[in-house]
Amino acid sequence: MRTVLSNTHRYCRYRFWICLGILIGIALTACSSKEPIRIGFVGGTSGRVADLGISGRDAVQLAIEACNRVGGIDGRPVQLIIKNDEQNPDLARQAVKDLVGQEVAAIVGPMTSDMAMAVAPLLNEARIITVSPTATTQKLSGLDDYFLRVSSTTREYAGKSARYHVNSGTMRRIAATYTLSNRSFCENWLENFAAVFNENGGEIITTIGFATDKGGSFLNVARELLAAGPDGILIVANSMDSALFCQQIRKLDAAIPITLADWGATERLLELGGNAVEGVTVVQTFDRDSPAPRYQEFRKAYFERYQREPGFPGVYSHDAVQVVLTALRSQKKSQNLKETILKIKTFEGLQGAFSFDEFGDVKRGNASISIVRNRKFVVID
Repeated sequence: MRTVLSNTHRYCRYRFWICLGILIGIALTACSSKEPIRIGFVGGTSGRVADLGISGRDAVQLAIEACNRVGGIDGRPVQLIIKNDEQNPDLARQAVKDLVGQEVAAIVGPMTSDMAMAVAPLLNEARIITVSPTATTQKLSGLDDYFLRVSSTTREYAGKSARYHVNSGTMRRIAATYTLSNRSFCENWLENFAAVFNENGGEIITTIGFATDKGGSFLNVARELLAAGPDGILIVANSMDSALFCQQIRKLDAAIPITLADWGATERLLELGGNAVEGVTVVQTFDRDSPAPRYQEFRKAYFERYQREPGFPGVYSHDAVQVVLTALRSQKKSQNLKETILKIKTFEGLQGAFSFDEFGDVKRGNASISIVRNRKFVVID
């Protein structure tokens, strides 16, 4: 009897530990399935380029909230971790290091080319995919790396602007100024503009770089630009600096034509520039009045939440995070996220589909020229 009881006892203990192991496994699996998927956002949400960063951050937040309302990714919620790079390379690099430490699945951002250039080596080292909404320098084109973007490069937008002004005959001899705080974008933009402009009979007669962090005077630069005797002014800068330049130029010459790069074409230009930006032309990277249902739905939701237009930073940031979310839903265990994105290749954006090439670059044929009339951007070409 003793032997029978002993065997029974051992059998019960065996079954107990098996059941306990199964229960622990189930519990761990349940906990694991609810562990959030972390996505980072890096952008300047303060300072002179804050309009890009804030619009981008808010658009990404809306998209992730919508994703979580329908169950997240395979039942796991998506958590957004926001980092402000302040348009400072050291802070941008630290932001990426922090996000790597928090084991993010991907990063949306940065929002400017200089910050993208600063963090690209860290991203490649960590093998974390990053999808930038608005970093357009060609210095990051054609590279087999972990940096992808959903906007075309400076070549498309600068070339569009140059061709328009040459063909319209409004500007033949241009004086140009650009900010030194985002040189990888500004200098690349100017190179592309000049190549098309000069080839078609135009001439850039002087180019002046300026640095607001070193106490430069907008009025003094405006005087230098006009002293060269141009028939037009080109400003390659963020919206705040573009607006301030327009104000100083208009004090000295109320009639000279002024044109801006796409970076300056945000709603903040209209808010800060006032009457000084009336008649200014800008190259646009998207269609503010697009009838596309997805865009109109997003625009309405964005405006209801934040009481302002998303602009191109918001639209492209929404496209960028949707690339990440779509890839996470489709990712197979044998694939990393970069492989998944490049295999999917074509994604549906707010204003139409776009496709990545083998290097993670896209080309969108949506550039247009607008003029500021009654504090609105009006498409003219």
